[in-house]
Amino acid sequence: MKVGSTGMLPASGQEYRPRGNDDRSDMIVVRTLSERVFEIVREQIVTGKLGNDAPIRQDALAAKLGVSKIPVREALARLEQEGLLTSQANRGFCVQPLSAAQAEEIYALRLAIEPAAAAYASSRADDRAQAAVIAAFERLDRAAGNDLPQVAVCNRDFHVALVRPGGRLLTTQMVERLSILAERYVVAHLAPAGRDTRAHLEHRALLDAFIARDGVVLEALLTAHIGATLDDLRDQFSAA
Repeated sequence: MKVGSTGMLPASGQEYRPRGNDDRSDMIVVRTLSERVFEIVREQIVTGKLGNDAPIRQDALAAKLGVSKIPVREALARLEQEGLLTSQANRGFCVQPLSAAQAEEIYALRLAIEPAAAAYASSRADDRAQAAVIAAFERLDRAAGNDLPQVAVCNRDFHVALVRPGGRLLTTQMVERLSILAERYVVAHLAPAGRDTRAHLEHRALLDAFIARDGVVLEALLTAHIGATLDDLRDQFSAA
C-alpha cells in the first residue's frame, strides 16, 4: 500500500491530509498519524498480507513507516480492541487467527440481533435516516469489485445504518462491533468469483425493504443474507 511519495508517513506529530483532484477546503479529512498507521495495518490484516498469528514488531513497523513508536503503539492497541490483534507478555502483538469457531460465534450473534433490530428501525426511520441508508448503499456499490478492504468497511457501514434509526444505542453498538469483527470474514467470503454480484442483489433487496418500511420482509431477507454468508464460510473452512 502506498503511503506517500517517499514510502513514509508525514513526520511524527503532523496530521495527514489526503488530497485528491476534487480537493476543497470543506472536504478535507484530517487524520492523525495513529489513524493512518491503524488503516495501513488493518488493511494488511483484512487482506491476509499479515497472516494468522503473524507477529507485529513495533520497532520495525515504526521504522518502515518513518514514524515514532507512539502512533504505532496507539494504532496496535486500537486494532486489539477491534479483535484483529492479540497481545501477550514477552511476545507483543500478533494477528488474531481466522477460525471456523469465531465465524460461527460472530454470525450467530448477528443472526440473533441484527434482523430484528433492522426491522424495528425501518418502521421508525424518517426521511433523513432513509437517505443515510441509501448513501451507505451507494458507497458500498461504488466500492464493490475494486477494493475488498473498502468493501468490508462499506458493508459494515450499510448494515449499521439499517439499525441506527431504531434509536437503541446499545443495540447499534453491538451490531457495529460484530460487523467490525466480521470484516475479515466478509473479505474471505467475497473472494470467490460471483459472490460480489449476489451480495449486491441481496443488499439492494434489503435497501428496498427498508425504504418501504416493510419490517417483516426486511427481517426475513437479512436473516437469509447473514445465514447464507455463514453457510459459505462453513464450506470454505471445511475445504481448507
